[in-house]
Amino acid sequence: MSYFDENYATIKAIADDIFNHPELGYKEFRTKQIVIDYIRQVFPKAKIQEYTTTGLRVDLDNGADRTMGILAELDALINPTHFQADPETKACHACGHFSQVAIALDLFGFLTNEHTFKNYNMNFSFVFVPAEEFIDLDYRQSLIDAGKVTYSGGKAEMMKLGAFDGIDFMMATHSIGNEPGDTVEINCDLAGFLHKYYTFIGKAAHAGFDPFSGINAYSMSSLFNVALGMMRQQIREDLFVRINPVIANGNFSINVIPNQVTVSTDVRTIEVGYMKEIAARLDDAAEGSSQALGGQLKTKTQMGYLPFVQDRYLNQFVQQVFDEQTSIKKMINDRGAIAAAGDIGDLSYIMPCIQISYGGFQGDIHGDNFRMVNPEFVLKDFPEFLSKVIERLDEKVEKNQLYHRPFIDYAKYIDEIIKKETINEE
Repeated sequence: MSYFDENYATIKAIADDIFNHPELGYKEFRTKQIVIDYIRQVFPKAKIQEYTTTGLRVDLDNGADRTMGILAELDALINPTHFQADPETKACHACGHFSQVAIALDLFGFLTNEHTFKNYNMNFSFVFVPAEEFIDLDYRQSLIDAGKVTYSGGKAEMMKLGAFDGIDFMMATHSIGNEPGDTVEINCDLAGFLHKYYTFIGKAAHAGFDPFSGINAYSMSSLFNVALGMMRQQIREDLFVRINPVIANGNFSINVIPNQVTVSTDVRTIEVGYMKEIAARLDDAAEGSSQALGGQLKTKTQMGYLPFVQDRYLNQFVQQVFDEQTSIKKMINDRGAIAAAGDIGDLSYIMPCIQISYGGFQGDIHGDNFRMVNPEFVLKDFPEFLSKVIERLDEKVEKNQLYHRPFIDYAKYIDEIIKKETINEE
């Protein structure tokens, strides 16, 4: 019986516990404590480093010249109609992050069991990051305003704090929706995105007695949505552009002309240059919509995440391990890019990253019905597969094939994107 067979019941209990107690980004305090308790249980002398509100890092040091990172995301998302949603916060684990944490802890237990990590020629750093989901933005803005964080995304914040310093490359994992069988996936690239806020400003007036004196901000927002619909014909399909405008807030009353409405939308694509181009087109459409009806416009841009291109050099070794084994039957390696996003794109700007995805789930990612249906694969067979990947990476990865950028380069790159947008807004 393998280590992963023996540890399955323990890891399954941890996964179920986290799934049943979802927490939003920068608030994953209970989940954080579960991670700390397990690490201390299996490796009491571990030095656990804490970052921002809930981020953690623990190192297994061999004194080697290479360090592999293993990453897991702590947070849940908001979907009030998910069957397991928290009744107060509306949080739920409909993206599978609970299983990432359990898988990472299983690997930590494997490597520390009988000091197995000392058999490798590289060091290991386990990093547990908060706030991957780009949600609950008012709360995150309050943290920014209070000087507690700088970035809405957890990885960028932990990059700033040095949580990834000294790590040469990173292995992350992620669940696959509607893929209940024994499946793994590599080389799936992700989009990046900006987040835009357009506040249309009009003039309030009595909607029945004197609508002629009013300027309808809601009508401006409606005109803006029509413009976006017409614009879609001029957007390239090959760059996976996605725009999802919603009304964030507004002044609404049945007998008053609405004088302020804010529309927020992300601007997703796999290419940063095209992201900025589409954002500029949206700015023009919003400005034109406000001017057409005699109103005013305020625009705010917030950086989301950078596109993620998986490191093909590292993933070739994952493919080799899959080809040599027989227990996992299906490999997806040709999906290419998708329009989903994640802040692993930001991390990949400073170091090579891969994200190995895994099946065992039924339902749509982020949907009401998303759930784990094949726990033995997710929490036993897949971690064992990853242990073989780690062994192959230890054997094959050459440091001169890896790249590194300091955090300051990332910060400057993000500032350049936001600076250009801010100039456009002025």
